[in-house]
Amino acid sequence: LSSGYYDAYYKKALKLRGVIKGRLKDLFAKVDILLTPSVPGTAFPMNYSGMNMIETYLSDICTVPVNIAGVPAVSLPCGADAQGLPIGLQLIGREYAEGEILNAAYAYERGDGLKWSFNGGAVL
Repeated sequence: LSSGYYDAYYKKALKLRGVIKGRLKDLFAKVDILLTPSVPGTAFPMNYSGMNMIETYLSDICTVPVNIAGVPAVSLPCGADAQGLPIGLQLIGREYAEGEILNAAYAYERGDGLKWSFNGGAVL
């Protein structure tokens, strides 16, 4: 970093990282694992070339907070759309909870009756 840009960019980025980490920590005080989409839509078809810069950026938007916060996550398929393209879900865990999310992903893929509770009600 150039000395003139430290405060303008790096210091602000560190503050934002702290906010994201703090909000995730607050969430993990209430839940063990978060289930979110991996991407905002389904997978792109093979040989898809219509992607522009904004579309590229938005396809990563769901995984960015996890990477910034440095918490473990795993993405796995959870179905398909009408064209048969895969839909991805992401399991996010608290710091150092890699084993928990990998076990949850494995249980989900096995379909062994694992119960998922959402907002205190619905179960998958």
